[in-house]
Amino acid sequence: MKRLIVLLFTAAIVGTFLTVPGMAVANDKTDSQSLVTKANITFNSVMSDKNFSEMRRLSRSAKGIFIAPQVLKGAFVVGASGGTGVFLARGESGTWSNPAFYTIGSVSFGFQIGGQASEVILLAMTERGVTTLLQSSVKLGADVGIAAGPYGGGAQAATANISADILAFSRSKGLYGGVSLDGAVVDVRDGLNKAYYGKPVTPTDILVKRDVSNAHANQLRASVAKISGGK
Repeated sequence: MKRLIVLLFTAAIVGTFLTVPGMAVANDKTDSQSLVTKANITFNSVMSDKNFSEMRRLSRSAKGIFIAPQVLKGAFVVGASGGTGVFLARGESGTWSNPAFYTIGSVSFGFQIGGQASEVILLAMTERGVTTLLQSSVKLGADVGIAAGPYGGGAQAATANISADILAFSRSKGLYGGVSLDGAVVDVRDGLNKAYYGKPVTPTDILVKRDVSNAHANQLRASVAKISGGK
């Protein structure tokens, strides 16, 4: 029941409603392109923020990076939150994949900072962190270990005490902090993946097999490679 509430709320908050089939396809294509563009802006902005210098350092050894430009905390459903993001994986050669699309939602995000809308970045620090996100639906904290990432002064020392598959960071209207995503549900956005790549694809097709690509994502991939290392 709790997961159903999460899915229903997330669908509502990110605008995934039923509509005319042709219009839905057009909206998904526009939405997917817009999300990649916003993800690139968010990634560069947060990574250049001095409060996240430790996240920038950690990203150089990350196996994957999830970027959600806007995660909303709903006022009409107490404690509920949701947003849409993209996930890129680092290959064995160091080349970053094209993005796969996901929603992230929870009825108990437990934000450690104020604000109703936050930029969220997740660093997958282990192979398990990446492979778990290849599933169609993942519950963070249950299916894969997650912890709030360190930020600000003393962050590097704090990192030594953190052991998790995924580290979570957030920023909201000038406020900074780690974010507790324990219990959040991450689901694949099949519609956005299909619209962006022109055919039905799975996260494995995009992130591991790399059977598809979209030149529109080149700028985001270049930003991730420049800041986090790789190609």
